[in-house]
Amino acid sequence: MAGEGDSEPRKSFKLLGFLDVQSVPCARESVLYGSLGSLVVGLGHFLATKFLFGFFFSGRVRRSCDFAVGGFISTMLGYWFYCRYNLAQQRIRQRMLKEGMKNRILFEGSYLDPEKNQTGNERSDS
Repeated sequence: MAGEGDSEPRKSFKLLGFLDVQSVPCARESVLYGSLGSLVVGLGHFLATKFLFGFFFSGRVRRSCDFAVGGFISTMLGYWFYCRYNLAQQRIRQRMLKEGMKNRILFEGSYLDPEKNQTGNERSDS
């Protein structure tokens, strides 16, 4: 069964020979959403030109493939930046929370503790 006594390290999948999809954050999802975007844009362009221009439009398949490549690149990069931005925000929040917890533990019970200066009546209000 998977996970029971695995002595072999997991094989990594490298995209274009240098982008390790399993170890780089957001890379896997970006490639997956990019391929889905490619399929939607390419197929959508093909069907739109088929129904709008009929069967006499000669460059329909090649042009649809061009649109699919553009859809892949734009969707992949769009999701990559969106995911990395959210990841950076999450790391900033984690760092702030960790620093606050460290300060709380460090200053608790000392004269620098802001809650020590409050009376019992003020503590119950907040």
